Amino acid sequence: MHIAVVGLSHKTAPVEVREKLSIPEPQTESAIAHLASYPHIQEVAILSTCNRLEIYIVTPETEQGIREVTQFLSEYSKLPAASLRQHLFMLLHQDAVMHLMRVSAGLDSLVLGEGQILAQVKHTHKLGQQYNGIKTILNRLFKQALTAGKRVRTETSIGTGAVSISSAAVELAQMKVQNLAACRVAILGAGKMSRLLVQHLISKGAAKICILNRSIERAAELARQYPDQNIQTHPMSAMISVIAESDLVFTSTSATEPILDRAKLEMVLAPNQPLMLFDISVPRNVHADVNEVENVQAFNVDDLKAVVAQNYESRRKMAQEAEGLLDEEVEAFDIWWRSLETVTTISCLRNKIETIREQELEKALSRLGSEFGDKHQEIIEALTRGIVNKILHDPMVQLRAQQDVDARRRCMQTLQMLFNLDAGEQFS
Repeated sequence: MHIAVVGLSHKTAPVEVREKLSIPEPQTESAIAHLASYPHIQEVAILSTCNRLEIYIVTPETEQGIREVTQFLSEYSKLPAASLRQHLFMLLHQDAVMHLMRVSAGLDSLVLGEGQILAQVKHTHKLGQQYNGIKTILNRLFKQALTAGKRVRTETSIGTGAVSISSAAVELAQMKVQNLAACRVAILGAGKMSRLLVQHLISKGAAKICILNRSIERAAELARQYPDQNIQTHPMSAMISVIAESDLVFTSTSATEPILDRAKLEMVLAPNQPLMLFDISVPRNVHADVNEVENVQAFNVDDLKAVVAQNYESRRKMAQEAEGLLDEEVEAFDIWWRSLETVTTISCLRNKIETIREQELEKALSRLGSEFGDKHQEIIEALTRGIVNKILHDPMVQLRAQQDVDARRRCMQTLQMLFNLDAGEQFS
């Protein structure tokens, strides 16, 4: 078996391509089922965020498995495979393992050290298990990646300060306006990204904030978290009228099509009325044609690069420390992976010893006669099982612990010869 990842990110594809490949959570189950139906995909997990779509697979044939994932992505996005491939990256085994570790630690994020990605990797793991895409190998890989992400955040300082897409958007806004405190700010959406937006806007001095959401109750719940702030709330139906009275608008909704475009803005904005739009959603909430409106400026996640560049310089040294921790976690996974080679031999040995135990126990019980009670039989059964387990424990532990590949294989060959085992084809 082999591990591979096929995907695209802010590094390889512009937002107009990424939004075509965004897989919303309600579609995850069907996407996993579709991928798992391919003959060369044994396990699958889908990591879909605003800046990346990555599909992790376990496959017996790497080339065929990657081809099947690429076919799925082409069908899903309705992009020809030939044009899609230029935006895809493909990593195999050790590189795929290290990549997920780096993603989980926030080292591959648009904003270096981003904190949200760890929760997104955890959610990917949960959904993969829930929808039967993740089994033994990916389960271990994702658990190791989550451990790696937590270690990086607790053992380095890379997660301190503004380290999310939301915080970068607020910093970009701060770079574009003279006085954030004087600006009237509207936030479309009340999800996790919007919660972070409110937090960072308040920390930067914003005092005139309005939250709009389809569920007014959810918007009100978010506003109540800041009782000292005079945060207004409105239903999404009031969007156009609120925008007409705003200086800055941040959008972070789950809409799959743009909810703001040139026509809607021209209906309500006064001639030459200035407005800045910060769209941190993928798919985008703001149509590109709004930039054609006089004095309207629109920014999306790909426009955060100036903020990211400043952020990266201050975190580069911390990232180097984090890479060292990730090397340890990759090695831990690799040791486990190599130990899988011993599974067949250990299973054969245990089965053979168990067969002998059962046969000898049956002979002994038959000689003891029918007057030997059930309780005594249970005691003898437990005794023989305990003896077998204790005898097998040390050989199994030592076999799994052998990190040298040649030494481990010599041990397995010795066991197979001494116990006349037919271990069959080994894990590869």
